[in-house]
Amino acid sequence: MPTTEERPVLVVTEAEDVTADMVITELNRRDVPVVRFNPADIGGELTVSARFGTCPAPVVGQARTPSRIADLARVRAVYWRRPVWPTFHNSGLGDDDARFAAAQVRYGLAGTLYALDGPLWVNHPVNDAAADYKPAQLATAQRLGLTVPPTIVTNDPDEARQFITAHDQVIFKTLRWTLYERDGVQLTGWAEPVRADELDDSVRVTPHLFQARIDKAADVRVLMVGRRTFAVRIDCDLLDWRRDYSALSYTVVDLPAPLNKALHGVLDHFGLASGSFDLAVDRAGDYWWLELNPNGQWGWLEQETGLEMSAAFADLLTRGETA
Repeated sequence: MPTTEERPVLVVTEAEDVTADMVITELNRRDVPVVRFNPADIGGELTVSARFGTCPAPVVGQARTPSRIADLARVRAVYWRRPVWPTFHNSGLGDDDARFAAAQVRYGLAGTLYALDGPLWVNHPVNDAAADYKPAQLATAQRLGLTVPPTIVTNDPDEARQFITAHDQVIFKTLRWTLYERDGVQLTGWAEPVRADELDDSVRVTPHLFQARIDKAADVRVLMVGRRTFAVRIDCDLLDWRRDYSALSYTVVDLPAPLNKALHGVLDHFGLASGSFDLAVDRAGDYWWLELNPNGQWGWLEQETGLEMSAAFADLLTRGETA
């Protein structure tokens, strides 16, 4: 029989998520109840029932898995990691019925969770989505005093060529990671150098992000969890360090106080309890803003450096508050 958990933390994520596993392990050490589920499990593995307008409380109900039951009125925190939504493509439903069912899950399950009163969200998906727009990130970072590389977002090839010519060394970056396959192989959009003579009229199809290349000495990945900051310098010879993790070396660093304050200001602006920042350090030791990933990976950094990142998440989720 499933166990009803008292004041649980809901962990909403895909089935194979090592990072979530690390946080759950820390919560278990604190004897904090956890109910983990994936929206794609709706049906036999996940049942949600919520009542509105029939009880003194605005929302009364349960989320049930084969082993756990969460009282929705008593959820202390929601760790919204990397959930997978069902598509019903292989369910025997026709295309229209599959689209209909998928929409009902999103607006029924997510809508019920959004209706809860009181739990801390790490992070609320609406806020994650708002923070995921790179142009908004760039403008917010500059408003808060961070140094932003010259950047243009355009689908005008002439504007793009003029920008590249003016700044000599320029890179192209995707505006958002998007699943992309070619011949059955998943491809990743790296930061790539670009020349003016490489551009043609196909630029007009969609906006592109071009950015002046920083003469960087190193990259810095910063994870913020509540009011805690974990900063790691990443040294390598790669333009985009994600290309080869075996080529990286790591050093734990302390950020200058004004920079630390400004990055927390970015999280506050977007209403986030946590976020991962990518910064560059130039040859003079100055920091440059690159981007924010509201729900970035960090588990490998804990393994490489010993920083207690998962414990910080567990502390935050246990308290159920950001202070």
